[in-house]
Formats: sequence, C-alpha cells, structure tokens
Amino acid sequence: MFDSVLIANRGEIACRVARTARAMGLRVVAVYSDADRDAAHVAMADQAIWIGGNAPADSYLLGDRIIAAALEAGAGAIHPGYGFLSENAEFVEAVEAAGLVFVGPTAGAIRAMGLKDAAKALMAEAGVPVVPGYHGADQSDGLLAEEAGRIGYPVLIKAVAGGGGKGMRLVESADGFADGLASARAEARTAFGNDAVLIEKYVSSPRHIEVQVFGDGAEAVHLFERDCSLQRRHQKVIEEAPAPGMTDEMREAMGAAAVRAAKAIGYRGAGTVEFIVDGSDGLRPDRFWFMEMNTRLQVEHPVTEAITGVDLVEWQLRVAMGEPLPARQEELSINGHAFEVRLYAEDVAAGFLPATGRLDRLRFAQELRADSGVREGDEISPHYDPMIAKLISHGPNRTIALSRLRRGMMQSQVAGTVTNLDFLKSLAGHCDFVEGRVDTGLIARVMDDLDYAPAATPEVVALATISAIGLQNAATAHQGFALWSRFRRFVQLTQGDKVWTVCLQINGPRAITVDLGEEQVTLMRDSEGHWRAGGARIGETVALGESVTVFASHTYTFAIDDPLNRASDGADEARLVIAPMPGVVSGVLVKAGDPVSAGMRMALLEAMKMEHTLCAPRDGVVAEVLVREGDQIEAGVGMIRLEESEEDAA
Repeated sequence: MFDSVLIANRGEIACRVARTARAMGLRVVAVYSDADRDAAHVAMADQAIWIGGNAPADSYLLGDRIIAAALEAGAGAIHPGYGFLSENAEFVEAVEAAGLVFVGPTAGAIRAMGLKDAAKALMAEAGVPVVPGYHGADQSDGLLAEEAGRIGYPVLIKAVAGGGGKGMRLVESADGFADGLASARAEARTAFGNDAVLIEKYVSSPRHIEVQVFGDGAEAVHLFERDCSLQRRHQKVIEEAPAPGMTDEMREAMGAAAVRAAKAIGYRGAGTVEFIVDGSDGLRPDRFWFMEMNTRLQVEHPVTEAITGVDLVEWQLRVAMGEPLPARQEELSINGHAFEVRLYAEDVAAGFLPATGRLDRLRFAQELRADSGVREGDEISPHYDPMIAKLISHGPNRTIALSRLRRGMMQSQVAGTVTNLDFLKSLAGHCDFVEGRVDTGLIARVMDDLDYAPAATPEVVALATISAIGLQNAATAHQGFALWSRFRRFVQLTQGDKVWTVCLQINGPRAITVDLGEEQVTLMRDSEGHWRAGGARIGETVALGESVTVFASHTYTFAIDDPLNRASDGADEARLVIAPMPGVVSGVLVKAGDPVSAGMRMALLEAMKMEHTLCAPRDGVVAEVLVREGDQIEAGVGMIRLEESEEDAA
C-alpha cells in the first residue's frame, strides 16, 4: 500500500496519470528536465523535482536519479507512463530494490516480451497464433535469404529489438533481399544498438488490431479490441474501438488468445497484445497472428476507457497496491464506439516534419475528451515528441462517434505552430474511412485525395483582413474617419507564395466591404458579434503579432506584410541547405568539392526523436560545409552551401 506516487514521465501521459492519482487521494510527485521547468505536469503535481538537462538521456532516462527523487519526496510508488523507462526491466528491478512499488509488470514479463523473436516463440508455445516466419539466432546472410524464399515473397525484414517502424523493410522479391537486409540492419544498429532481424510473411491486406489486457499476476482479462490500422509509416494516426466489421466469433478468439499471452508470462497491470490481421476476406478467426506485446499503458488507451467505462490508470494503481483484478471477464462489456486522433505539431505538406512554436491559441471542443500535456502559451519543445493532444470522441455507434469527432475537430483551435489538425479532419471524412474500409496502407493510397490544405476562399481572406487591422471586435468595427468619403484601409497578406493586396472599406458599425481585386466580399456582423458573408458565418480569428489565423472549415494562417520589407528573390536559397528545425547534426555525408545531384542525401539532423535527411535542392557542387557532426543548431541555420549555378549567375 502507498499514499503517494512519482510519475517518471512528462507531457500528456504524466498529466493523465496525475489526474487519476489525485482523484484517488494520492499525493503526486513530478520530475522535470530543464526544458520542462514550467510544464503542465509540473504545475499539476504536489511536489516536483528537477532531474537533469533537456535531452532524455540527461533526465527522463536516468533511472537512478528518478529513484533518488522518489526517495527524497517520500513517494511509495513509481508510475512510468509510456515510453522512456516504461519497458526497462533493469529499471523495474532497481525500483523494487529501493523498496518502492513499480506500477506495471514484473521485470521478467518485460524481458519475456522485449525481443520480438523470443516473444513469438513463447507465444507459439502458449497456443497464440504467430505469423509464418524465421525468428532464429543464425543471422547469416545466406540463411536469412533462404528462409525468406521458404516463407514466400513478399516478406518483411524487422529488427528484433525494433519499434516505431525502425529497422523494418518490405522486400517484394529475391532480387531486393540483400539491399533490404543491409538497410534494415543499419537502421536497427543505429536505433537500438542491435542489428539482429527476423523475417515474416507480408500480409497483403493487413489490419492492425490490438487487444487490451489486464492482469494481477495470476489472472487476466481482456477489455476488447482497438483497431489501429490507420497508420503512416507504421505510426498510428487514428485509433478506434471496437474494430469495424468485428464479429462475436472473431472477438472471442482474439480475446482468448490475448489472455493466454498475458497468463503465459504472469502479467500484472495494463498491457496490449498486438495482432496483424488479414482483412482481405473479412475478419476471420483463422487469419490473425501475434505481432508483439506492449508491456505498458498504450497511447490509445482512452478509446478502451470510453467504451468500457473503466479507468485503466486507476486499475493500474489498485493492482499495484495489492488488490486482485477489479472485474471479472463476464462483468466487462462494450458500450458504443470511440475514436482517438493524435494532434501533433507537424508540417504535413513538408512530409510530416515535426514543428516547434508557441501555442498562442489552444482551444478544444467541449464534446471531446482532450488529453494534453500543454497549455495555451506553452512552447512546443524540439527536445521531445511534438504531441499537442489526443482528442477522443464517444457515441452510441460508429456513425455518431465519428460525426462527433469531426465536429469536435472543427471546433478546436490551434495557432502559433503548424499542426496536422486539417489533415486529421480530411482523413476522418474520407469515404473509405467513413465506411470502415480500413487497412494499414489506406493513408498512403489516399494521400493525394485528401484536401487538407485547400486554398483560402475570398470570405476567409476578407475575415483575415479585418482581423489584421484590429477590426474584428464590435467595439472597434465602426471606427475610422476620412473627409468626404468612407474610411478605407489597404492591407497586404501572404499565405505561402500567394499574395493579396486588399482594400477594406467600412460602411457602418456592422458592414464592411473587402475588395480583393478580382472579387468583392461584403461582411455583416450579426447580433452575437460574428461576421457573416451571404448569411453564413465564416469562422473565428486570432491576430498574433505579424500574422493572423482564421479558424473556419480549415485553419488558415496569413502573414501581415510590410511591402517595404519584402524578402529578396531567394536566389541564395537555391544554393543553401538549411536546417528546417532545431536539432543535432548526426551525420555529414558530403565534403567541399563533391558533386551532388538533386535529391541526394547530404546531411542528417536528429530532432524530436527522429532522424531527418537533408537533400540537395538541385544538381551542383558542394562549395562549403558549414556544420560538423555533433553540432547543436537552430532552425534556419545554413548547413551546406552549393557553388553558384549558371542560372544563379544569370
């Protein structure tokens, strides 16, 4: 039994655990790095202790410092959240050796599921179906190629110690096996320090369906399934529960297999058994196979909570206190349908590049559950995952839950950094997803069809113009004075490479005409203070210094231009490769004098837990390398300069 808990994590999950712990009457202790000194999870805690520098390796991955902080604060237990040390068996042992309670599974259970090949062998012994493949210790190139041929192409090469899609390559035929193996090994060695791989049969119409399990070390139950098929580069984007098209027979088979998996390792706490499912002929009990078990709380656990009414963090804490399972299998049931989307600071148009920035506006619809670790005014740090929030909807059926999700996203507002919110809106409205036709390749197939960045309408530009000069409020909308004519103002706005020179004329306290050159828009203010065009409300705005953001069907951000300060023609930009975000230079692949071709890899930048490749913008010759491996650089810093081309000289 304990009366206080230290949360060995940060951001959204630290805030999530803290809410339940405080509701249970527990004292909450937070830990923080330099970058998180003023973070939301620190503000929520009863006590907060500094544990080190910005990099996770200098703070959140230092188990000894976290344990020392727990002892200093008098905490009786440590909750790891997800990520960082949550699946580190050595950390679990150190926590227990210090006389503290680890809120999660045993070190033995974590080790049993830590390596994919060993876990699959264990699951096969427990009667859990596994994908046909090779998981052996012999890692010779010849044997691996032979096994791939035996399994039958296409095959997946996967890092044994992998996760997040790293160290994974799809090989379509024997001709490409050697290159795929070398590439997977290199990435696995860099990411995990272990280049061992396994080979599996590639499922042509795969669905990713996982089962939430919970155990007390002796008994276990399942809390039904989640469909996580909507993925981009093996990263989950939208999750839902229950899975579309799920039958009672299939659910019973998958649930029973997941419980067998949990019992086989004496599992304690919340865990997830992930299955790959062949959806080419509907959901059939003979077409699902074990992929891996995540021995922790999942990011997407809220959808399970929504359909079951169970607080999984409360269950974790109660079992850690020594209680048996809080419910029997027959006491658990599904109520309705739920969705979760992951809202990130990322630039979709730039290949989902992670972004930073200050959250000058952060508002979520009341009808959605919003699990977030940031507040309005906070900075998105380059040091950690750029998640802003998880938005969760629930309804009596899939149609209503999805409608509530889409409406809730329309009503949510984020400004100050680029986000994937409009991409999520468009994806949630795509006909295949709406109809439940989901598989792991859906996003890649429909990406070109998603209208996540439509051009701004004249009405949106007009509303942005009003906000740009401070006339969006009722108190100022009628202000202005001019002799013998109506008051006029000229404003120049830009959005990407589009420039508007706009003339605004005030016709009265509730009417403004905006001339865009080729089109005029008349805006009328209604009794509630909202601007309308043709009787339809346009949206809301927020002006932030030299920019204005309009929240309409999509989010549109405009720069307010000073014509005297327009940028140069940008010729130098074609000669300079710049850092798109703050980070650490993890590799320089060229030197002065090297010839390069357009798209050629020139440097590597590590930022936000990912490695980004900087490529040559055109054919040319390297004139100068401006950075060194290991340099910490800011966004916009020049990294490599190319020699002037004939076009530049002209």
